[in-house]
Amino acid sequence: MRIAINGWFWDQFATGSGQYLAALAEWLPRVGGRHEFVLVKPTNRGAESPIPNTQILHARTPFDHLNRNLAKLWFEQIAFPLACRRLGADVAFVPYWGSPWWSPCPVVVTIHDLIPLLLPLYRGGPLQRGYTWLVSHTARRAAAVLTDSEASKRDIIAHLRLPAERVHAIHLAAHPRYRPVTDPAELARVRAKYRLPAGPFLLYLGGFDARKNVVRMVQAYARMVGRVSQVASRKSQGAGPSVVPRLVIAGRLPEEDSAFAPDPRAVAEMQEIGHLVHLIGWVDEADKPALYSLAVGTVFVSEYEGFGLVVLEGMGCGGDGGGGGGERQF
Repeated sequence: MRIAINGWFWDQFATGSGQYLAALAEWLPRVGGRHEFVLVKPTNRGAESPIPNTQILHARTPFDHLNRNLAKLWFEQIAFPLACRRLGADVAFVPYWGSPWWSPCPVVVTIHDLIPLLLPLYRGGPLQRGYTWLVSHTARRAAAVLTDSEASKRDIIAHLRLPAERVHAIHLAAHPRYRPVTDPAELARVRAKYRLPAGPFLLYLGGFDARKNVVRMVQAYARMVGRVSQVASRKSQGAGPSVVPRLVIAGRLPEEDSAFAPDPRAVAEMQEIGHLVHLIGWVDEADKPALYSLAVGTVFVSEYEGFGLVVLEGMGCGGDGGGGGGERQF
């Protein structure tokens, strides 16, 4: 069976869809050896596939230099299905919510979540709402819909009005590299690279849009700091001081403070805990296992997720502040 894969997100590793596609391109040929996989990607997108048993087909996106949204729509609705016809594909696989209206072969689409449909703040303007309407209808035409969790499956069945037998929950998994890091040199390298605090710290690693709940996380941390300080003040003089773990916030900060993407720095200063909050910016993929391993716990307080892979990554690394051993998630 020849399976054509929509590769729009091929080089976009900062997105969940890009990471999902990269993992599929690595593992599908390993578990589906009797099938033939062809990655269809825009002509100017990323390097050639280093994955064995995966072919590459380039598809033109004439609007790429004019309007990225229009180029994406063209690729999904025209370039990709035409490539499937050219390939004589048996299945067209779209690993994100963007399946074509027309296809020469059955379509399988992955819908990670229904955020633009369910959360008002994410619905956007008329063009974004029109796109959500389009992909909602094309999903109903798909032969099968994959999703990451039973919760997302229930949302898809209820809100897209799809029959349950066409929706399949296939849980995600952390990459094998997410294991406890115990090498002192590697831990020291990552600690120095991101200027991490010397003592224990809690780790938040993720985005800053409103559903991630980062503002409430910082406020809750401030309350914890206040309570620990109260306990410490009531201790006898012979008792040692209580240690408040620092809060390390990793990820690319929003360019401006807004209701959609609030800046945690302003909240930390307002709560008078700026000296306890460390913002380390973007973290390279190769450094994440050591970062998780150094933390005493991973904080994950999102209000809505299709899955929440950060939890599995943190558990896989078993962070305890010293390079392995614990599994604390908050």
